[in-house]
Amino acid sequence: MASFDPAEFLAACSGRPGVYRMLDGDGKLLYVGKAKNLKKRLSSYFRQTGLVTKTRALVARIAQIETTITGNETEALLLEQSLIKQWRPPYNILLRDDKSYPYVHLSDGDFPRLSIHRGAKKAAGRYFGPYPSAGAIRESLALLQKAFQVRQCEDSYYRNRTRPCLQYQIKRCKAPCVQLVEPDEYAVDVRHSIMFLEGRSNALAEELSKAMEAAAGELDFELAASIRDQIGIIRRVQDQQNIEGGSGDIDVVAAVASPGGACVHLVTVRGGRVLGSKNFFPQVAVEESAADVLLAFTEQYYLGSLERDFPTEIIVNAIHEDIGVFVDAFAAVHQREIGIAHRVRGTRARWQQMALTNAEQAMAARLANRQHLSARYLALADALGLDEPPKRLECFDISHSSGEATVASCVVFGPEGPLKSDYRRFNIEGVTAGDDYAAMHQALTRRFRKASEEGSKLPDVLLVDGGKGQLNMAREVLQALNVPPFVLLGVAKGVTRKPGLETLYLNDAEHEFTLPGTSPALHLIQQIRDEAHRFAITGHRARRGKARRSSSLEDVPGVGPKRRRELLKHFGGLQELCRASLDEIAKAPGISKKLAESIYATLHSE
Repeated sequence: MASFDPAEFLAACSGRPGVYRMLDGDGKLLYVGKAKNLKKRLSSYFRQTGLVTKTRALVARIAQIETTITGNETEALLLEQSLIKQWRPPYNILLRDDKSYPYVHLSDGDFPRLSIHRGAKKAAGRYFGPYPSAGAIRESLALLQKAFQVRQCEDSYYRNRTRPCLQYQIKRCKAPCVQLVEPDEYAVDVRHSIMFLEGRSNALAEELSKAMEAAAGELDFELAASIRDQIGIIRRVQDQQNIEGGSGDIDVVAAVASPGGACVHLVTVRGGRVLGSKNFFPQVAVEESAADVLLAFTEQYYLGSLERDFPTEIIVNAIHEDIGVFVDAFAAVHQREIGIAHRVRGTRARWQQMALTNAEQAMAARLANRQHLSARYLALADALGLDEPPKRLECFDISHSSGEATVASCVVFGPEGPLKSDYRRFNIEGVTAGDDYAAMHQALTRRFRKASEEGSKLPDVLLVDGGKGQLNMAREVLQALNVPPFVLLGVAKGVTRKPGLETLYLNDAEHEFTLPGTSPALHLIQQIRDEAHRFAITGHRARRGKARRSSSLEDVPGVGPKRRRELLKHFGGLQELCRASLDEIAKAPGISKKLAESIYATLHSE
């Protein structure tokens, strides 16, 4: 096959909206994309400068480009998603989501059963959901068992009972199998369960409160105590799920992208109640931003299936410029509109932050996965020319604010990931403010001063965050202290200071090299460098704010000695007060919402 001539192809390319498909020499599909102007979009792939690593690798493999013109950009998006779902091209962001979503099923009959259901809704009864995971359903069913004791056993088991089972003994079921509960009483419990599953927890709690007062008025204190326990369970669920002030059917989607991959966390809210959440790890390249990942996720997740229980609004943590095309496409496919929100307040902001926090934690856990790390260590050994993967890596970084409270960090990684017990911080003293070279010199000297002693732990690879200057200074310190030799690696940010474009120096400034943005070895280096940076900043902030924190409550306007004493008494001390959320502080006696915000902001100013 003749080589691909981009100039010849672009000369005949249309400027109308459409979809393009890039293929390699064997006819395999590499990438599918959409464009409002095909010619303009495809021309951007063949410019001489400014292409990221992923795009350069893609262009190098192109042997043929096919285009399909569509009526508008919305039609192009729909066709693009259809092709991605069918062919799963290697250079597209791919969402792995093949499982059906579970529901809660309430069967028919005098004594219906609650259970988890997947697949076609053929059985008679009511379905609630879908839930993001079976775990979320199990939590809900466990709460319903405690509160209303509706049976959850299989029908075959239920029909063959001659005496109550263990669930009856531990007050998780009222034993309808042996007629120990009247149908009318059981029907009330079923109705309350339905209210809970529909998200009407406030109305349910109010109804139960009236029933408790009525039972107490009739001196039926045992029944009143039972209803009180039901109310307690409902209220705890409300507190745990942050539904105060929340309403509506909403999906909260947060994405994080890092050199090691990306994570999307989906929180499902129905009727103002958080039903659960789920993590997705789409296949991405190193250059993708959180907004890119979010757009690809929403397009594939909401346009790729007609069977989902779609929300009326999606809250995201980043907005892509093409999100309007997705909104139009959603309306065309599902014959209904959907809202996209980014800047939110109150309960919705808490949901947004919860989704982002979970995405960050899931991404961190994935990066720490042992198998994932093993591949990275092997790749690093190959990149550095080592005979075997390193057993111990150390990385140093410096943090300060205009020279104030300078702190150096040393983080340590082993085959299992971070060795946090070996982390060290060094408070830097006696150096010129802002002199990072002197600060690094002092930190390395203190770390390796006794390195020649027997039993001292030495790294196989020492990473220094910086360029040639920091690397040469580190070499001088190690030589002056007669430290046994090991690999020294300088990590300098590139001209653009973007992840994936770092310049590396092996042992000296003469051995300069770079690694591809998709290299597992580079991902490991970036992870260690970022961890050293985080640990240094945390230490710097703690040192800078130490004096202020000792009297933090005294700095809050409106909090005098008496109110401070009451606050500490209510929470049991300053440590517990610092752990409390904004809502919990606002519930303390004599604390208004506005004052709670001031207290929370002061306690978490660092």
